[in-house]
Amino acid sequence: MFTRKRLTVALGATLLAGSLGFFSFRNDDRFFEIARNLDIYATLFKELNLYYVDELNPNRMVKNSIDAMLKSLDPYTNFFAEDEIEDYMTMTTGRYNGIGALIGSRQGRSIVMMIYEGTPAEKSGLQIGDEIIKVDGVDIKTRRELDSDKLLRGQTNTAVKLTVKRFGAKDPIDLNVTRDVVKMTNVPYYGMITNEVGYIDLKDFTGTASREVRNAFVELKGKGMKKLVLDVRENPGGLLNMAIDIANIWLPRESEIVTTKGKVTEWNKTYTALNPPLDLEIPIVVLTNSRSASAAEIVSGVIQDYDRGVLVGQLTYGKGLVQTTRELSYNTKLKITTAKYYIPSGRCIQAIDYSHRNPDGSVGKIPDSLKTAFKTKAGRPVYDGGGVTPDVPVEASTPAPIAISLTNKGLIFDYAIKYRHDHPTIKPAREFRLTDAEYQDFISWLKDKEYDYTTQVEKELGTLEASAKKEKSFDQIQDQLKALRTKLSHSKDVDLVTFKGELKTLLEQEIVGHYYLQKGMKEASFATDPEVKAALDLFKDMNRYQAILKGKP
Repeated sequence: MFTRKRLTVALGATLLAGSLGFFSFRNDDRFFEIARNLDIYATLFKELNLYYVDELNPNRMVKNSIDAMLKSLDPYTNFFAEDEIEDYMTMTTGRYNGIGALIGSRQGRSIVMMIYEGTPAEKSGLQIGDEIIKVDGVDIKTRRELDSDKLLRGQTNTAVKLTVKRFGAKDPIDLNVTRDVVKMTNVPYYGMITNEVGYIDLKDFTGTASREVRNAFVELKGKGMKKLVLDVRENPGGLLNMAIDIANIWLPRESEIVTTKGKVTEWNKTYTALNPPLDLEIPIVVLTNSRSASAAEIVSGVIQDYDRGVLVGQLTYGKGLVQTTRELSYNTKLKITTAKYYIPSGRCIQAIDYSHRNPDGSVGKIPDSLKTAFKTKAGRPVYDGGGVTPDVPVEASTPAPIAISLTNKGLIFDYAIKYRHDHPTIKPAREFRLTDAEYQDFISWLKDKEYDYTTQVEKELGTLEASAKKEKSFDQIQDQLKALRTKLSHSKDVDLVTFKGELKTLLEQEIVGHYYLQKGMKEASFATDPEVKAALDLFKDMNRYQAILKGKP
């Protein structure tokens, strides 16, 4: 006997299959294949719904099937169901209704990992490290099916009562927070690194990115900025028009910025700078790394193509694809890759060919042999198909295994919570340093904490042992391998001394963040940031800077 729910879904599937029948009369084989496979899908779904032993969730089933289909294309073509539209809007606008705190899950606990400046969370007195145990009196452990961060979202001007456990507090604390529109800034920090070098940290490309960068630039020039460091490291990209407008800040009006080319030729377009520039002369260093992608690569690549500035850091991600959002039925959306983009030199920096997959489904990077050389405005050689290569390479720092372990276990974070409890105030972010005695206190605090790690040499020794066993030579060398393992075996106590400088830096930046939030963490990093130091060194040698732009480094 059919339930009403089953009858409705079955009828809907049948109608869908029938409504697609008109495609069968088209001569176009492609349309026939589309109609045929949609008919198969609809009838399959109907049969599953009618006869599968357990009750099915139609929404989840279809969403999973769509996601699996899109996964075979590229990572950037995505479907957004109706209940995900708020996340989509947050992604494109940087705005949402909530309290302005980043909530993370640790051992089943909901912990405040970061608080954003000027938000309801900061105004309410919520602190980094607080564990949220109740929302409006409801124990969140009973709502495990929901993301704890989403529980804190809601309409503007609505109140939410949070019950939190705080380090050092005897009893839980109740905090009343009034939700508001939270704007995730594209420029979380800008300021002067030295008396004449300004710094703009560009972390996203939502709809206000251009205005934020312009405002920051104008303010820094008012403070005496003579040289600029633009940081697009860790920037995943975003809106194409924001990349165009930001590049326009330092390039003349009508300069070609980017060209898009795709299947729909009517959508192919060359975008030019539309606005008067703010500055055509100021020396610029752009910081990049392997996670600078898409719009971040457009800005850095365009500045390089016009020889407008010097790129410092690591090779960028290599995403030369453009996405367009299409409206679907029932308030759903499809973000679909529709084109590749080409920057003024003519190169496309897309590093991976998703259209040609290996037999196992994997995709590979474009080999160097297939890359083409292009030239910047001054004639410097640049290449397509592999991201944007910096003019001044800086080797990416590799954290020590003990640093990775302490960070992943949350022990750096936890010690910062303790430190803030023990020290009501600290020096300004740029001046704060842990004393040797305080670092020793950290070592003592670690004594009863569980953490372990494997060094790279230990991993390679394990690989050698496995190979020896496979090749039947282990018995002959096992004594030597055992002796080598004993000699190389790491000691936590030794590593805490050997990597003291690196660990102190991690601790200092984390501690500063608990007092001064994101801006403080950024200022605390300047003294040890290798790319920032390389930029400052380059600005001290302007002859070298100019030589790089002329192709004569």
